[in-house]
Amino acid sequence: MSRREIREKIFKLLFRTEFYEEGDLSEQSRLFLQELKQEAQDTLYIQDKFEQIVSRLTEIDDMINRVAQGWKTSRMGKVDLTLIRLAVYEIKFEEDIPAGVAINEAVELAKSYGSDDSPSFVNGILAKLV
Repeated sequence: MSRREIREKIFKLLFRTEFYEEGDLSEQSRLFLQELKQEAQDTLYIQDKFEQIVSRLTEIDDMINRVAQGWKTSRMGKVDLTLIRLAVYEIKFEEDIPAGVAINEAVELAKSYGSDDSPSFVNGILAKLV
């Protein structure tokens, strides 16, 4: 599975955090990963990255709120917010992913899953973080 496909799976799993209580996320993660047909190493990577992001959501949201002028995470669309969270995690906590790659991937996913304004919104917020 390509890095882009893995990133998309992480996005879809992370999107669920907006709809389930923290106590239910473990079960949601298990169900999501069970439905995927992929190699064990990819499953472990997706699960680990998801758990790392969720464990830092408060910190990530604080970073977003500091740069998002006129917007707070509570007002952002769920797709946009999820993509921004994923990219912020990659930019700030994963040394092997260049910031430009994280931003580009988030913008590309925004084109597929967000509204017409999502790509520019996501790009604008992330550009302020680097």
